[in-house]
Amino acid sequence: MRTESGFMSRDRMLERAMQMRPWDVIVVGGGCTGIATALDAAGRGYRTLLVERGDFTGGTSSRSTKLIHGGVRYLRQGRVQMVYGALRERHRLWRNAPHLVDSLPLVVPAYRWWERPYYGVGLMVYDALAGRRGLGRSRVVGKRECGRRISTLERRKLRGGVLYHDGQFDDARLGWTLLRTAANFGAVVVNYTEAVALRASRGRVKGLQLRDRIGGDQWVALGAVVINATGPSADAVRGLDDARNGSGVVLSRGAHIVVSSAFLPGDTAVLVPSTDDGRVLFAIPWHGHVLIGTTDVPVPEPVSEPVPTAAELDYLTDHASRYLTRPLARSDILSAWAGLRSLAAVDAGAGDTATLSRDHAVSVSRRGLVTVVGGKWTTCRKVGQDAVDVAAEVAGLSPAPSVTARLRVHG
Repeated sequence: MRTESGFMSRDRMLERAMQMRPWDVIVVGGGCTGIATALDAAGRGYRTLLVERGDFTGGTSSRSTKLIHGGVRYLRQGRVQMVYGALRERHRLWRNAPHLVDSLPLVVPAYRWWERPYYGVGLMVYDALAGRRGLGRSRVVGKRECGRRISTLERRKLRGGVLYHDGQFDDARLGWTLLRTAANFGAVVVNYTEAVALRASRGRVKGLQLRDRIGGDQWVALGAVVINATGPSADAVRGLDDARNGSGVVLSRGAHIVVSSAFLPGDTAVLVPSTDDGRVLFAIPWHGHVLIGTTDVPVPEPVSEPVPTAAELDYLTDHASRYLTRPLARSDILSAWAGLRSLAAVDAGAGDTATLSRDHAVSVSRRGLVTVVGGKWTTCRKVGQDAVDVAAEVAGLSPAPSVTARLRVHG
């Protein structure tokens, strides 16, 4: 965490973090949700500290499908309001970070007579929800244009498809940029710093005991409010507040693989709208290669370094092979990774994790610990805003409006 100027020097940030001044807002967790929350708090003028026990965006936030999207598959589940909100945030992120978010054309191939009109209507609804915030209009295309855009698309029984647009981004670059923006507002951001205990005063959570995982020093950071934005580890932090807290998180593992661009040349992605586990499958051009994902496997408890199982790798190669002229084999995989999604347990009754909402939830414990769960890169700005709204009320901070909706980010 250094720049040539030293502005983001970890040593300098750590020195500032260890100063015994009270903070307005302390955020635990340096994934997309924690970073967006810290940015929102600092943008309102609150004295903000963000701590992360590993690399910033080193967990789930680094293992995304690299899309800024509205979640087209949720239209089929009737979650229109959630899609509308995500499309609005997609546009805001594209407008606020035009150097980091690009429009990506995607083709939904149709192999049965009813699929072209069915998917076409669905994506027309997607466009209508985006309104003037769209990244490109969808349209029904024929077999010839599908083949022109994706030369390796399986042609047998192909009846054409639907072309539409979503956003593509680099999660590492966006995370770093949001951190720089938060620091520009005065936020102190420190990685490799672990919250080992909560500190309370008069029965309310008012700070953290922190440990520098590199130097080994420990200190106490006091603040008006603590926000738990640790994603898959959210229940562990809630347990530091009250061991009797039940589970607030449902975990799901998603795997991705990377293969040669020979399997999908060009700049157009493929979306398979219906897979065996109820998810969509993406095959996306990515830095001269092809990114394919993702799976959705329930996980009982978090692990620091999740890995794809053999079954997940076979699932991805098998489904991609159904739609490509050149079948994928395990030996074609250049790299693979998995990440844990933290889904709000309020939806747990929905059954398997493929049907659970990726929407977010903000809760407050009896002692005032604020926990935010759910969300994704596309909506992290709104998630952060909602978390700070709740935290400011819990802490009795002077009201201040969020500035992030129209905030051009660093760079």
